[in-house]
Amino acid sequence: MKKNTIQIGGINVDVYSLNTAVVGTGCAGFNAADSLHDLGQHDIAIVTEGVAMGTSRNTGSDKQTYYKLTLSGNAPDSVGEMAKTYFAGGAMHGDIALIEAALSVQCFSKLARIGVPFPHNKYGEYIGYKTDHDPRQRATSAGPLTSKFMTEKLEKQVAAKKIKIFDGFLVIALLTQESGGEKHAIGLLAIDLNKTDAPNMGFTLFNCTNVIWAVGGPGGMYYDSVYPECQCGTSGVAYEAGARGVNLTESQYGIASVNFRWNISGTYQQVIPCYYSADANGRNVSEFLGGFFSPGQLMDATFLKGYQWPFDPRKIENGGSSLIDILVYNETVIRGRHAWMTFRHNPTLCCKSDGELDFSLCSEETRSYLEKSEALFGKPIDRLAHMNPQAIQLYKDHGIDLYMEDLEIAVCAQHNNGGLLGNIWSESNIQHFFPVGEANGTFGVYRPGGSALNSTQVTSLRAAQFIAANYTWKPKIVRGFTWAVQKQFMETFALAHSFAASRGAESNLADRCMAMRQRMTDCGAHIRSLDKIERAIRECLAEIKSFASETKISRSIEIPFAFSVRYILISQYVHLCAIREYIRKGGGSRGSYLVQDKNGKLPFPTLTEDFRFSLDDGKLLDSVCEIALDADSMECRCAWKPVRPIPVEENWFENVWTEYRKGNIAN
Repeated sequence: MKKNTIQIGGINVDVYSLNTAVVGTGCAGFNAADSLHDLGQHDIAIVTEGVAMGTSRNTGSDKQTYYKLTLSGNAPDSVGEMAKTYFAGGAMHGDIALIEAALSVQCFSKLARIGVPFPHNKYGEYIGYKTDHDPRQRATSAGPLTSKFMTEKLEKQVAAKKIKIFDGFLVIALLTQESGGEKHAIGLLAIDLNKTDAPNMGFTLFNCTNVIWAVGGPGGMYYDSVYPECQCGTSGVAYEAGARGVNLTESQYGIASVNFRWNISGTYQQVIPCYYSADANGRNVSEFLGGFFSPGQLMDATFLKGYQWPFDPRKIENGGSSLIDILVYNETVIRGRHAWMTFRHNPTLCCKSDGELDFSLCSEETRSYLEKSEALFGKPIDRLAHMNPQAIQLYKDHGIDLYMEDLEIAVCAQHNNGGLLGNIWSESNIQHFFPVGEANGTFGVYRPGGSALNSTQVTSLRAAQFIAANYTWKPKIVRGFTWAVQKQFMETFALAHSFAASRGAESNLADRCMAMRQRMTDCGAHIRSLDKIERAIRECLAEIKSFASETKISRSIEIPFAFSVRYILISQYVHLCAIREYIRKGGGSRGSYLVQDKNGKLPFPTLTEDFRFSLDDGKLLDSVCEIALDADSMECRCAWKPVRPIPVEENWFENVWTEYRKGNIAN
């Protein structure tokens, strides 16, 4: 890596030239850099807004799951069977499903080798359990903080290899160049967050042959979100540069605590806590689920919510577990109340006279699980302490004592199954640009729980393998790079200058960002209507066009935040356009969202028309929706592509070996 200082439009700018810049310091980013180094490409660096930020390091669940091929017992499994499980979820390409399955063991084994504490028995078997949309028992876990452990262990690998990390640099532009009718990534424009008061406002250029984009999901788009607050997501940068999105309709939503953002899944639900609501003043308390379930149904639905955590419209009717999500939304959004979960007492509807749960009311599945766990006793907190004391400690570590306090809850955005388009090597439609991890739109409608963690490793490894095999040359000479990017640089600098010109005014960024997030939660989360989405799209477009003139900041340090808010707005606009396209195409309720349908069914007679819906007929499950933003016209163009089938290869060893020796695999 080389450093130069150049002038563009009279502005002094540092330029770092290198083969590959990795953006992001989560599981995917660190693994990309570590894998590149292992494959012999050492001219690399990581660029990050903050090493300690992001979803990987700051999120989890009761026992955060990693999905991989079965590695224990006598149950039959194979790469092909695992690929079929992925593919069966719909709207997922078969070749990518095969890759996710095939590399799961290699990636999992690396994590175990470098010290992620996945449990195994004395014979070395990594025991599994069943997770969402999983016909086997492929899931494993290192506890509530699995992705945090992964990130920390991979970071140690990167540190040991002395890979340079540019910490405190916010990427605000993906730099591209047209060549031969194709768009290529040639670098990055970032702001050094420690130099926003400098004449160049901290602008820094990275001149590179390749960009690996490990920025995570679009967490900043939503008000009700279980993404950590430090995870905004910067895919808007890529959309503006011309990178296509895919399956942006498909996000996961579920019940989470809001003061400390955390999924309330797994054991938290299996111990059958009590849900209640209150008005804004904390009065008029109601155990609101009781009016919609029989006692046995309430116990079963709450228990099943443990491993049916994501909202699923197929699980609403007949007292299904996702009716709970509907009722929480009804209390918090429709009725304007606050919803809570307590572990300090049992749900009254299900209790005997002594306040103990009447386990004779629940199903055999619920009772058997709790019986095998030796948890047919006490209050929810007692059962939680017995079954999963780590779950209590997790909240205590964040200042919440579940023995004394209750959790305020909402239905929150948690994961985007879609994202930026990537091929089987994670390369975008923009050549030399590789979205990996959650930024990559790997999955379709129904993905197995824990597959997101596997994908952070698989997509980043694939990008590293392709770069090491095909894209090893040095970047442009600095003079040529300067000539190629000066227009993009000056346009972005002018935008920053317009923000800076308002310094001294009362900042409106936080309020604008909050309003954007509330809009997405209201119309683009798990309850969707075409009318509201059309209105939101018009609002987004108007705000994008007026953003520079209407943004006010009080200090130069807010300039990076202004860019972040703008890219949240662009991401929101592209996502909403994709959702509109799906509904216009006739798509119904599927995955983790409900599409309002005036001719559909109400989940319960006393609920409002907001919840009338029809299940999707499945006609769109064999295709994916790609979307592209034209940054000049701000128009989004959608294209429906048939899913590619799972490849069927002869795989004769001698032939594969020959191709491998010739280096013909990564092409």
